[in-house]
Amino acid sequence: MKKPVTVLETHLKSLQLLHRGKVRDIYAVDAQRLLIVQTDRLSAFDVILPTPVPGKGRLLTSMSNFWFRKLAHVIPNHLLDTPPESLVDPAERAQVEGRAFVVRRLKPLPVEAIVRGYLAGSGWKDYRNTGMICGIVLPPGLREADRLAQPIFTPSTKAAIGTHDENIDFPQMRRLVGAEQAALVRDKTIQLYSEAAAYALTRGIIIADTKFEFGQDKAGKLYLIDEALTPDSSRFWPRNQYRVGTNPPSFDKQFVRDWLEAQKWNKQPPAPALPDDVLRKTAEKYEEALRLLTT
Repeated sequence: MKKPVTVLETHLKSLQLLHRGKVRDIYAVDAQRLLIVQTDRLSAFDVILPTPVPGKGRLLTSMSNFWFRKLAHVIPNHLLDTPPESLVDPAERAQVEGRAFVVRRLKPLPVEAIVRGYLAGSGWKDYRNTGMICGIVLPPGLREADRLAQPIFTPSTKAAIGTHDENIDFPQMRRLVGAEQAALVRDKTIQLYSEAAAYALTRGIIIADTKFEFGQDKAGKLYLIDEALTPDSSRFWPRNQYRVGTNPPSFDKQFVRDWLEAQKWNKQPPAPALPDDVLRKTAEKYEEALRLLTT
């Protein structure tokens, strides 16, 4: 069996490169379609790391495809049925096999739609300091990793590579995208999260929080875009290791973050190269999450 190709960057001559993001390379197909390739790049602390995680892009693609299909009844998504391999030169197919989407060309909204079902990460820090997250007042006395009574919607701005997203409150989001669109994004985000979290719980995974991105067509119709409910965009906890009062281990790049925190690195580019054991453990966590959710 042929070993899958590890892809740090794609270089497709048959299509026009539009954007190289933290993880995804985006190419123009035509006026209506894009090709999105999920590379094996990894970012941490908003810095792209120099070392790829072998197979990561393929795993994220499989997981997003799973969720796009499972949640299509909630809101339409940007996926099209065109095989990605059919759009590139035969010599370039190894760069896209199993790790690419062909999608509608839509106008992304200028916000990230974040939903939190548990108190963790930056939300926990904000709550400790202010008793609120993004202007939403929470009950006093909550502990780290506590499940919230209801999922809360806490949007942020979309920052450029190398800079940090900024949390905003709902009135700020209304000013950015309009009252009607803001309410629809909020309601669909909470519905997507609630259905996914309920399913994941039956497979031994707690989805503590996640982020979605949305785009519009020329008629203003809203679509789910980007990726969906992967360890890159979500906080996945093993249900059997969940304890209130402590941050549970997660199915994501925590091994990478922990290793980087132990280095003499100022969290500015360039980042240090990752050792093989950290790469292996990280890849194994992504694989375990995909297996638990989809098999």
